[in-house]
Amino acid sequence: MSNSPFDPDKSLTEAQLERERAGAPRPVVEDTSGDPDEGYRAHPAARIFVRGPWEMAATIIIAVGVFMLMQPFVMWAYTYSFFVTLIGTVMFIVVSHFPEGRD
Repeated sequence: MSNSPFDPDKSLTEAQLERERAGAPRPVVEDTSGDPDEGYRAHPAARIFVRGPWEMAATIIIAVGVFMLMQPFVMWAYTYSFFVTLIGTVMFIVVSHFPEGRD
């Protein structure tokens, strides 16, 4: 027994079923989980701006900023730690809106 969304509703009356059978043909449902057609080309930016690697980079920048804040040896690192952490946080917020990668 098929569970297609195009199967007739069991709650319809006989008259409604007859009208439905006489109507438009059922559409063909194909599997869309495979690879795209041969001629399909993704935009180059779609390959560059995927979420995973950019989120990892933003997380690493945040971690470096926190490390710069906590280290007691170099004053310039402590001075710029807030800005590095802020840049990483804003970057993470922006890249969290990027699309997921294909695989």
